[in-house]
Amino acid sequence: MPSRVVRASYTDEVITVYQAYSPPIADAALAAGTFVAPFKRERMTWIKPSFLWMMYRSGWGTKPGQERVLAVTITREGFEWALAHAALSHFDDRFHGSEDEWRAQVQASPVRVQWDPERSLTDAALTERTIQVGLGGEAVHHYVSEWITGITDVSARAAQIRAEVSAGHLDAAQAALPAERVYPLPEHIRARIGADSLLAPG
Repeated sequence: MPSRVVRASYTDEVITVYQAYSPPIADAALAAGTFVAPFKRERMTWIKPSFLWMMYRSGWGTKPGQERVLAVTITREGFEWALAHAALSHFDDRFHGSEDEWRAQVQASPVRVQWDPERSLTDAALTERTIQVGLGGEAVHHYVSEWITGITDVSARAAQIRAEVSAGHLDAAQAALPAERVYPLPEHIRARIGADSLLAPG
């Protein structure tokens, strides 16, 4: 498998991403069906299509300020708009002609893309990379006002899977994970964010 592909739960219309917040932010979002105060639109907000990376990042919903894990469904059109307007969070000479070119793209882009090691059920780093997407500026406003189609609290599911892992029941934990598969990126987006091609060589 390529090391940089987007893996996610998705349908023809929507893709699921994950975020973890404090109870006040989560409760307000669940009640409103989108993010409202005390959520701050002025801050960059990071969405993660990988459930296991969100578990690693939030300590399975145990870190302060990340106790509530939310599954957010957003339109695929919105997700792809974000990636099409993204800049990589770090300079990479495979995708940028120079550091100045990369800095100019960062300056002009409201979205950041970062590739981090995917995680296993036991939080071990894997060779595959998983994507984080940071939404800032106009991208946050699009996300909150236009892209979100639903928000679900999956904190209990996270706790259940964590308990199975702690008990050594890895098969049961694996079976309880959301089903994720490779997301088909348009070629111009794949090239912009440094994702690997799914096409066979030659």
